[in-house]
Amino acid sequence: MKPENRRRKALDPTHLRVAVIGATGLVGETIVEILSHRAFPLHALDLVASRESEGAPLPFGARTLRIQALDTFDFANVDLAFFALDTSLSEYYVPKATDAGCLVIDNSRAFRMDPAVPLVVPEVNAQTLFQGLERGLFANPNCSTIALAIVLKCLDDLAGLQRVEIATYQAVSGAGRAGLEGLSREAARRLNGLDIEPDAAFSGVPIAFNVIPQIDDFEPSGYTREEMKLVCELRKILDRPTLEVNPTAVRVPVFYGHAAAVHARFRDGLSPKHARAALVAAEGVRVIDRLTPGGYPTPVTHGALQDEVFVGRIRQDLDTPKGLNLWVVSDNVRKGAALNAVQIAERLVKILI
Repeated sequence: MKPENRRRKALDPTHLRVAVIGATGLVGETIVEILSHRAFPLHALDLVASRESEGAPLPFGARTLRIQALDTFDFANVDLAFFALDTSLSEYYVPKATDAGCLVIDNSRAFRMDPAVPLVVPEVNAQTLFQGLERGLFANPNCSTIALAIVLKCLDDLAGLQRVEIATYQAVSGAGRAGLEGLSREAARRLNGLDIEPDAAFSGVPIAFNVIPQIDDFEPSGYTREEMKLVCELRKILDRPTLEVNPTAVRVPVFYGHAAAVHARFRDGLSPKHARAALVAAEGVRVIDRLTPGGYPTPVTHGALQDEVFVGRIRQDLDTPKGLNLWVVSDNVRKGAALNAVQIAERLVKILI
């Protein structure tokens, strides 16, 4: 059977075969956990990682599954695969999976800006899923982009977003296990009065009790690759190719949960009251916005291990009624990666069953 015919036929929820590629990483493990927690309608689940992890156990609900090796895995036996690999590995293995007739949701940046591949935040642009059915490939956005897209889409619908200035404060889990281990190691040494050797995971700069204004490599423009992801991905997801986006991405010594200070300018006037009401009603958003100590979300108190995108500090621009300032927080591994991927899959299943 030709792959394109396999992709277009209805999925059988009683025999849906699913794989998580990169199942031993932070995002992969969280995808497995969320599939179990949300009772995703699968019949069989394959967990796949590098050959070094082959045979290792990983829990899935009440069961224990064993890791299979990526280099010998047969994608023809799978209906849907979640990819949680580095970009270079996705570039190599994703075409093998789609050529075998497997639907793929890829978490890397490899295909995000491909015009033929939908870049999907289900609360924002689920309608674009239909564009990816023929190729069988769907891209999961960057962790900060997902949370910001949900909030900005809501406000764009109200008043016509024209420009957004963003400063992100991103947790070390955005750098994977190496990031978590680097912060733990450095913090322990610093608290014990020992010297710290800068970690390559953070551009050769100490992360413990520090703030680093660089995430990913610099581009000729002076912006980092992480910052340009925000620009390009927000434009694509919001279907606003000329949207003005001015980003700064900062790594902070927090384990889980990205935050962002956002200044948005609109075509029409927009009061904090109307913005707050719209965000309260928005899917996937939780507003915590009280003028009291602690009356706002933080990564530790609200973001970590939660599925919602949290918004607070909603206030008018001091100079114009067409501007708002906001504070946005979300768990970068859950909603910023794993949950969004599973939500894409849930929408696909509804389309194809």
